[in-house]
Amino acid sequence: MSEILKLLFLGDIVGKPGREAVVNYLAEVRDEFDVVVVNGENSAAGKGMTPKIARELFEAGAHVITMGDHVWDQRDLAPYMGEEPRILRPLNYEARTPGNGSVVIETPKGKFAAMQLQGRTFIQPPLQNPFYHGPKEAKRLRNEEGVLAIFCDFHAEATSEKIAFSRCLDGLVSAVVGTHTHVQTADERIFPGGTAHLSDAGMCGPDDSVLGREIESVVWRFENSMPTRFPVAKGPVRLCGACIDIDMETGKAVRIERLSHLCTEESSS
Repeated sequence: MSEILKLLFLGDIVGKPGREAVVNYLAEVRDEFDVVVVNGENSAAGKGMTPKIARELFEAGAHVITMGDHVWDQRDLAPYMGEEPRILRPLNYEARTPGNGSVVIETPKGKFAAMQLQGRTFIQPPLQNPFYHGPKEAKRLRNEEGVLAIFCDFHAEATSEKIAFSRCLDGLVSAVVGTHTHVQTADERIFPGGTAHLSDAGMCGPDDSVLGREIESVVWRFENSMPTRFPVAKGPVRLCGACIDIDMETGKAVRIERLSHLCTEESSS
């Protein structure tokens, strides 16, 4: 009987409230999973991530941290990424860009790989074509690294691009889960080639908010069309993500389930 690798993926962590909720949650559940991947690109007051925060998330039980379009917002992260290969920036940056777009780690059940790519529709900066680099890297991981259990975080805005990208990778990776919009979608499924798909995992951030930010400031911006700051909101945090079971013999997903968990403890922003 094939071994099943249990993967937990948590969507965009927003600020201190999101970080604290994730750390507390992983303390309760990390023994239930073989691999934990989290998206940390909004974890430093909503803009990027610092090396200190990365270490906190790793100590809490994360095996891999993915980023996104805010990867360079905290200037001390780029040099740290040279020391820590488990922090991923989008693979479809230029080759000379600091950091890595994929990583292979050993688990008790065998090799596991994570990779991240960024979309090109309604999102900046414009990167190289993910529909070329995604399949190319998946094939390299399978053929050169011998990894069948491959997870991909696709950081993108448009649901059509996310669905199309998952279809493009169907049969090449175990799962493609989207990030960036902070709003969890309800379209989880497993495609015919064995690739699990969810257009967006949602965020790990204050539930009573606009995408994790204070409601009043965001509403004011829409009313007045003038720039303003968007402080991270306060209050109970909703943790969103996905739980995915992967057959280690075939690399195919056998289960995907959305996670949406409201934490009762409050954290300051």
